[in-house]
Amino acid sequence: MPKTIDPAIGRAFSRKLRAWYRRNARDLPWRRTRDAYQILVSELMLQQTQVSRVVTRYGEFLEEFPTLGDVARARPARVMEAWEGLGYYARARNLHRLARTVTNDAREPDQPLPSEPDQLRALPGIGAYTAGAVASFAYERRAALVDTNVARVIKRVFAPGVDVKSTRGNQRVWAIANALLPRTGRATWTHNQALMELGALVCTARVAHCSRCPVRSICRSAAKPRQGRPT
Repeated sequence: MPKTIDPAIGRAFSRKLRAWYRRNARDLPWRRTRDAYQILVSELMLQQTQVSRVVTRYGEFLEEFPTLGDVARARPARVMEAWEGLGYYARARNLHRLARTVTNDAREPDQPLPSEPDQLRALPGIGAYTAGAVASFAYERRAALVDTNVARVIKRVFAPGVDVKSTRGNQRVWAIANALLPRTGRATWTHNQALMELGALVCTARVAHCSRCPVRSICRSAAKPRQGRPT
């Protein structure tokens, strides 16, 4: 297994991926905004909840809590009520704790979320993926992000032998994700969205639809006899 990604292959991968995304991306409401709070809400909701369910509840939640300051001023029970039906209520509790932290217990309600991944990770309930997502999608930072879909795509395309659930394998996948980032933050926004979209729609957990994959010519798994089967 190569330790580095050939820069030329990485650039070709990103170009093909972004071109595919522009033609095939789903129109999702959180892709129409650069508001960090709104993007944070979508990312928290999308953790272990189907997109179809989040699409409905996302708008409803933002109507009740339009800003981070509104969350900070609310009673925790009210935030939990607004989260009802999405499950995994620790996400709602963490959002309330985060809002209180950022806004200094609601005394500074207009305080924005930080723009850098390291600063975001210091907030309650924010892991490496969510920090990268907010930094990239709200502030167009050159920030990598790795969720289940992204890890699957990177493993199949560049590192079929990696165990993504191991510490070493996870570190390897993150290193590849960083190496693949385009040169600009704007291109990175599209690149990261496209990686997630490819894993959700084409390179799925159950079936790798190689025949309609935009990066199959680069993919190390697609060339194998077991192509099309999940790994």
